[in-house]
Amino acid sequence: MKKSVLTRYRIMAYVTGVLLVALTFGMIGKYVLDMGGAADFTQVVSIAHGWLYVVYLIFAFDLGSKAKWPVKKQLWVLLAGTIPTAAFFVERKVSRELDAQVADEAPAVA
Repeated sequence: MKKSVLTRYRIMAYVTGVLLVALTFGMIGKYVLDMGGAADFTQVVSIAHGWLYVVYLIFAFDLGSKAKWPVKKQLWVLLAGTIPTAAFFVERKVSRELDAQVADEAPAVA
């Protein structure tokens, strides 16, 4: 597996996670604190998160298929983009696990 597959997954995991946390804060501001501009903020962030979550799904599925993960693990990684802050923890665990595989498969430079 190429390092770029892991890198693009990691980037999308962070982007998806940040947008989901921002959306959560926006929803709290909109419904709990009754903030004025929160409705526009949540609309923009929810659209961005929705589209980028689709990209995250594609990259996470690609990573899981190349890493030959079982279906249960694959589903957990795919769903991590829907739970606030879960994407950060799952990304860290996946990265630690796959860094060794990526390093082992890297060709030696002479």
